[in-house]
Amino acid sequence: MTTGRGSDRPLRRKLVKLACQVLLGRKRAHYFSWLPGLSIAGRSATSAGTAVFSDFRFVLTRSEVLRHGAEGGLTIVGSGPSALNAPIASLPPRTAVLLNGAISLIGAGIAEPFAVAIEDERFVWRHFAMMVERIGKDTPCLFSCGVLRSLFEIDRYWLTGRTVILIDDIRKPYGAPRRSDEMLSSLPFVRLNEDRDAGFSRDPDRGVFQGGSVAISALQFALSTGAPTVGFVGVDISNAAAPRFYERPGETAYSGVAEAEERILAHVELARRIAEERGQRLINHSPVSALARIGLAYQPVTVSL
Repeated sequence: MTTGRGSDRPLRRKLVKLACQVLLGRKRAHYFSWLPGLSIAGRSATSAGTAVFSDFRFVLTRSEVLRHGAEGGLTIVGSGPSALNAPIASLPPRTAVLLNGAISLIGAGIAEPFAVAIEDERFVWRHFAMMVERIGKDTPCLFSCGVLRSLFEIDRYWLTGRTVILIDDIRKPYGAPRRSDEMLSSLPFVRLNEDRDAGFSRDPDRGVFQGGSVAISALQFALSTGAPTVGFVGVDISNAAAPRFYERPGETAYSGVAEAEERILAHVELARRIAEERGQRLINHSPVSALARIGLAYQPVTVSL
């Protein structure tokens, strides 16, 4: 079993990405996420489909499995520096949706997460060993096509017996060209904001808006469960250039979150309006988060006694 020791995606993956950009053009450049080798067959209104890689077949799961257990509220936990000082252990069991390196908190503050969400294949190449060590078989996983493909290549059998829900980028969907704003606005489960620079999907199984951070994808899935509240811990945004809490000095991986701050906030603002219309509420538990700029004032995590 290989562990993806590289600090980024391997050179061959960079070449595939470049080739798709040059040969397929802007509308199909995102095909590199699943090329070569990965296909997803049988997706429908009632089936999440099957991921196929070489001779390996893996049945995906629809997001409706997440609805059970979300009744008391969920908390999206990112890997921003503020997460290190948050009372993570006070979160009720099976209520935390862990993003990327926040999976390092499993067994170290969070005994049992609600789910994990990873959409950048580079995280898998850098931290597959962490995934093996931390993510239990019974933890639902939200993975993008790129993440799935890298897992199939590194160790496809790690997926056996797991619940995996596909994160499909609604703007750049699996198996289809990039969608225009006009195409998106015609979809009955999609809502765009007034400037059309942010969107929200009411049916995440048919795709979600990827808004500069995996937190945006996780938020759409979390709200789809009907959870009355969705909190944010360690989703700092404004200090994204600083080392993540699980990184050692000198090994900080590049993050585009700081550059995407306005786009991220636009997506959260739209999601907040939609949540309020449905009787749900977003809560910011990070004192340094840029979320305060859109009216999500800091509220400490309530410590369980």
